[in-house]
Amino acid sequence: MSSERIKMERGEWYDANFDRELLRLRSVADGLCFDYNHTRPGSPDQEKFLCQLLHVEELPQGLTLLAPVYMDYGSNVHFGKEVFVNHGCYFMDGAEIAIGDHAFIGPYCGFYTATHPLDYPRRNRGLEKAKPISIGDNCWLGANVVVLQGVRIGSGCVIAAGSVVKDDIPDHTVAAGNPARVIRTIKG
Repeated sequence: MSSERIKMERGEWYDANFDRELLRLRSVADGLCFDYNHTRPGSPDQEKFLCQLLHVEELPQGLTLLAPVYMDYGSNVHFGKEVFVNHGCYFMDGAEIAIGDHAFIGPYCGFYTATHPLDYPRRNRGLEKAKPISIGDNCWLGANVVVLQGVRIGSGCVIAAGSVVKDDIPDHTVAAGNPARVIRTIKG
């Protein structure tokens, strides 16, 4: 039988709420987020905590991640180079969340890889399924954008503040609304 972590990594239904290994991993990530968020910005300790949270030896070139930040695991969040993430962002990373180079992420954005069963007996058992999120190079997400499970936002996109992105967004477009819809193309 597969462990719940393996099921999570495979994109299968898994026990997110009661599995001891996943609870332990989230507790470690929660502690590292706390340490990062309560350390003086720019200090070597802050960089150390972020490297531990992201499971990397060194941070991507030019990464700016303003506290507070929250991640469920950290190990599934991958930033490109020269990425800026403003205050208060949440990365629910049961699956991979990939942020491309030169992305600007506004304050209080949320990236939610999890989906839950619609029927409450399975939901009450703690089941969820995680689907990856991908943000292309040179994207700008305004404040309070929500990106849902399984979404791919193409390169060169702008997502208007307050949008809820539930479907893929093609390259070089502006999307806005709830749900977010493409409202125009961005020319070179």
